[in-house]
Amino acid sequence: MTSTDEILYAAEDGIGRVTLNRPQARNALTFGMYQGLIDTCARIEADADIKALIITGAGDRAFAAGTDIAQFRGFTSGQDAIDYERFMDLVMGALERLSVPTIAAIAGACTGGGAAIAAACDLRIATRDARIGFPIARTLGNCLSLGNLRRLSNLIGPARVKDMIFTARLIGAEEALAIGFVGDVVEDPQALAQRATDLATLVAGHAPLTLRATKEGLRRLQGEDAEGETRPGDDLIRLCYTSADFREGMEAFLAKRPPVWTGR
Repeated sequence: MTSTDEILYAAEDGIGRVTLNRPQARNALTFGMYQGLIDTCARIEADADIKALIITGAGDRAFAAGTDIAQFRGFTSGQDAIDYERFMDLVMGALERLSVPTIAAIAGACTGGGAAIAAACDLRIATRDARIGFPIARTLGNCLSLGNLRRLSNLIGPARVKDMIFTARLIGAEEALAIGFVGDVVEDPQALAQRATDLATLVAGHAPLTLRATKEGLRRLQGEDAEGETRPGDDLIRLCYTSADFREGMEAFLAKRPPVWTGR
């Protein structure tokens, strides 16, 4: 096993396991943790023995409760927001492009960046108490990149994406199963760990080139973000992240008070 303070990685019997390890903060993601996911994907690509990857959160309260909000306090310009969303696209893209199947094992809260990571995985399973969503319309007033909107829309459809984001509600495990966000629901974290291992063992025993070609073929069919200096959607990111509402949402969240939205 190797680890940093916030990302744990272990491999056994051809299965890699990443644990998001900030249980005291419901595994809220730091920029270092996101970079750790990118680095781990590169490591797995270089290890021919790894046939599947499981991603889970430490403890039983959360898979990951989004990005650590305090890190947004350093944003001073629209370019900071663009750079952040570019970075997020690199993280999710690393998971999408990973040649082995990825499984998100979700217990408890799975919100914001945590839900984006889960959506970028190939398979998702959840405990009965899982709560999944993007409550940004209620909390921060920012937006998702086109890449993240694409993943969600391809997974559950645009109408359900609008419902989740417009209402800012968190969906439960049974609803997530019904709409196709997760493929299986189990009773508790112990059952989740066993189901994740069983599923990873199953897919790890199948023809790797079939899995790889299927995964890459579907990714290409679903379309990718445009490359280059300016991408579609940059104007939307700037609109939200440079607004007074985003600053208000961030400060209100950290102060544990309701935000006062102005639409500016």
